[in-house]
Amino acid sequence: MTTHTALDLAAAVADQLADPHMTRLEQAISHRQHLAYGLPGIALLHIERAAAGLGPWQRVHDWLAAASREPFTSGPDSHPFYGAPAFAHALARAADHLPGAYQRALGTLDHQLTTDVNLRLDAAHRRIDAELLPALAEFDTIRGLTGYGAYLLHRSSSATALRAVLDYCVRLTQPITYDGELMPGWWTAMGPSGSPDHRFPGGHANNGMAHGIGGVLALLALAAGQGTFVNGHTEALGRILVWLDHWREDTGRGPRWPYWITRSELRSGRLGPSAPRRPSWCYGTAGLARAQQLAALALGDAGRQVDAENSLVTALTDPAQLTATTDNGLCHGFAGLAHIAARAADNAHPATVGRLRAAIPVLLAVVHPPGTDPAHAASTLIRDEERGPGFLDGAAGIALAVIAPSTATPPRSAWDACLLIA
Repeated sequence: MTTHTALDLAAAVADQLADPHMTRLEQAISHRQHLAYGLPGIALLHIERAAAGLGPWQRVHDWLAAASREPFTSGPDSHPFYGAPAFAHALARAADHLPGAYQRALGTLDHQLTTDVNLRLDAAHRRIDAELLPALAEFDTIRGLTGYGAYLLHRSSSATALRAVLDYCVRLTQPITYDGELMPGWWTAMGPSGSPDHRFPGGHANNGMAHGIGGVLALLALAAGQGTFVNGHTEALGRILVWLDHWREDTGRGPRWPYWITRSELRSGRLGPSAPRRPSWCYGTAGLARAQQLAALALGDAGRQVDAENSLVTALTDPAQLTATTDNGLCHGFAGLAHIAARAADNAHPATVGRLRAAIPVLLAVVHPPGTDPAHAASTLIRDEERGPGFLDGAAGIALAVIAPSTATPPRSAWDACLLIA
């Protein structure tokens, strides 16, 4: 009897998404410009498989061509996961493995992104000068300057723009006085959705990787790990780590971090009661543990590194947190947890690497239970009306996320650079 693995599922998803003109891809086509749901995100799956020698480059060309058939949105209506920046991420990942290919298009996109970044930076610094609070979309990974920094970090031609983003991130971590109170510089008056929310009177401080300070921590740490520092860089890392240390919650099994801090919690200095939450990439302990591991590696702090890795192991094995995880997606599901575990294990301390690796097979078995037919499972994922074939929640992202955990080798194409976990 053949035992089908999660790697077989990834291959089946890629095969069933071979043609961008398939009739059942209406959802992806309707989100053509979106990295999370549309064509650029699906292209990433074919780029990674081609770079690893698991699939043909022709599929990459076909998906990139389909994505670029109409002009992309740029300027203030675009962001790292939508429009020209989203396509640039996919195109750059392919160009890394095809010397000379796509360079003219990338040059045009890089010029546009640099222009957009500079405009966003000017507005952000004016906002700070006026002692106003930021919107999440000013700085977060999905829509803001941290997400642009993730792209620039992998583009050697963008060193000046990257340093400008890092300078901004340093400034963002400095406290701000608002409404007579001292607050962290990333405090927002809005709710986690980025809109006014009666459940968050006085706003909140977002801790997440997708929309909060976790992404900023990861960007600063990854830049430092590559040897790129700006003035105040180390101090900014320290401020974020002190914040996370303060709001660390001991569950009895290990630490976890809240998704956000409310105004009343900030005033009291204590967390309110809460039920266990899923330890995802976008929010919660898994993403934050990886960000803290990266920061510890950049700072040469072995003790903090081991602590972060142990926190991740706990999140990946705690029944209460895993019960709160209800889907298999990359953003906040079991495939994403397996991928974070694999990335953390790639540079883990000898004291914890074995425990991280040991958690992965259980996670993969949830994504693709033993005995499951990969072709049927792939078809079910692609046809899912809610999540569909896309990258962040859907089939392509699940397929991408299980490759590194299944092979115990890092991604070949740096497709996950947009997530700031490596």
